[in-house]
Amino acid sequence: MKLNWHDTYEKRLTDRQTALSRIRRGARIFIGSACGEPQLLVKTLIDVAQNLADTEIIHFLDLGLASYTDEKYNENFRHNALFIGSNTREAIKEGRADYTPILLSEIPLLMQRGSMPIDVALITVSPPDNSGYVSLGISVDITKTAAEVAHYVIAEVNPNMPRTLGDSFLHVNEIDAFVENDVPLLEFVQRAPNNIAKAIGELIADLIENESTIQTGVGKIPNSVFPYLMNKRDLGIHTETFTEGLIDLIEAGVITCRKKTLHPGKIVAAFCMGTKRLYDYVHNNPLFEFRPCRYVNDPYVIAQNDRMVSINSALTVDLTGQVCSDSLGFEFYSGIGGQVDFVRGSAMSNRGKSIMVLPSTTDDGKMSRIVPYLSAGSGVVVTRGDIHYVVTEYGVAYVHGKSIRDRAMVLINIAHPDFREELLEAAKAQGYIYKDQTLPVVLYPKEYETYWTDKKGTEIFFRPVKATDERAIQDEIYALPEQDVYTRFFQNLKSFHHKVAMPMAAIDYNDKMAIAAVTGKEEPESREQIVAVGRYIRDPHSNFAEVAFTTHQDWQNRGIGTFLLQYLVRIAKEKNIKGFTADVLARNNPMMKVFSKTGYPMKTHLEYGVYELEIPFSGEG
Repeated sequence: MKLNWHDTYEKRLTDRQTALSRIRRGARIFIGSACGEPQLLVKTLIDVAQNLADTEIIHFLDLGLASYTDEKYNENFRHNALFIGSNTREAIKEGRADYTPILLSEIPLLMQRGSMPIDVALITVSPPDNSGYVSLGISVDITKTAAEVAHYVIAEVNPNMPRTLGDSFLHVNEIDAFVENDVPLLEFVQRAPNNIAKAIGELIADLIENESTIQTGVGKIPNSVFPYLMNKRDLGIHTETFTEGLIDLIEAGVITCRKKTLHPGKIVAAFCMGTKRLYDYVHNNPLFEFRPCRYVNDPYVIAQNDRMVSINSALTVDLTGQVCSDSLGFEFYSGIGGQVDFVRGSAMSNRGKSIMVLPSTTDDGKMSRIVPYLSAGSGVVVTRGDIHYVVTEYGVAYVHGKSIRDRAMVLINIAHPDFREELLEAAKAQGYIYKDQTLPVVLYPKEYETYWTDKKGTEIFFRPVKATDERAIQDEIYALPEQDVYTRFFQNLKSFHHKVAMPMAAIDYNDKMAIAAVTGKEEPESREQIVAVGRYIRDPHSNFAEVAFTTHQDWQNRGIGTFLLQYLVRIAKEKNIKGFTADVLARNNPMMKVFSKTGYPMKTHLEYGVYELEIPFSGEG
């Protein structure tokens, strides 16, 4: 006679000791991930340790009860971490436990193909629904695959496990033993972001367009972006994991998932970590679709989301763009996880972006996290060929498709100021950059960034010139007609080489200031273009500054020169400069008109076809 699911459940319901008694010595046991860890079963596993020997424990992101890594259990258990948690790090460092580096998307394949056979799966599930299905709740990830391939599955039935929707269900018939346990689920409280994390979060938010789909890794820095997304529209989520920081964005109408090109209207995830507030929120909530990592982390699936943005943490990044995020030298620290899956998936996405984030220094400020080269033992998780954006609290560097020289310069530019000179000298010694390369001694003045709309209605981004703009400045000069070159430099320049261009880029933002008009600011991957530059150089004897401008011919007669002059006047007055001087060819009527619009009295002296101008700021403005 065929049993219905109620009968099956009752028949297989047992006590914890009996459930675990079937585990043989030398078995490979998978334990449910993160906050979905089956607490009672793990505790019982320790209680029956004397009956077990050489038992391998497979765990992904262990946050809970890992006392089986204690030295006294060395003959009973051997932990194998697929991602290293803080409570197993010491055992791995001492060689009493193992770490398997593997992409999260490929772990299910190991299990399915038998490369990582699972004898026993210990999981946590919700109580059965009316059709006899239990939900894996907050931990679908690789837990579902492990339960599907394991020879023996024990489920800890916890009424506090939310019933999450999606591909998160197992039928009672697929589980060999049930043990009931009514306890609160493990909780994960995200540490509040410090000022560095907040600064990084604000910079990340600037890179995220409306209607983007986002993935964030675990950690306070990737999650620091959430408060700065409140002004965005119709964001979507496709991520391996999330925390309760999403709830505020959902309730504010920022995360709607309406514009997603894959699973519109759904937040797609593999697991979540948080507090009871989050667990109650996802319970039976049709907005959330939980799926195994074999799907969620598949780069080809990820790439089907237009404007896919991945945000992940690095431990160190070297000057060539290699990312280490799982080890500190020879000491394994975390794991690969889904980082590479999402870096590659977002890179393949239409208008997608992958972002690596890290503070510029270690917590004590004694070491730079932007390094000349990776230290011995450090593993490359994201290769120099995969990396796109790198963000520290000092700025954003886009390195994909750039030369080693360009990479080194932009990465030094976002390193902590205390280490920039050291990194610059290392880059020279390693042959990455020019031997005479210099950098500003002061920080980039972000406060001088602004937008302005020209006469044709085009919005243009204006910002201070950076040392990394050397090539862009050369491009601008070489694009000028010969007549414009002569008008600007009073000579026919045949070459505008590094020794000439570098001093125009590596300015000090005080005595030497230059403001660039930039197009393509929203799409760095398609390269910014400098279409105009206004600059001044202070004369320390007179405290006047000589000012000059260059504008691409396609952008002339649009009011850019006038705006740049007035903007430079404002900055110069803040720097207590007394006024401007300039030399202008007498036939250069457009530039003379620009200077006449400063609002300050202008003194002129004509000699040899050149007007010598002096504009003191002491007059009425």
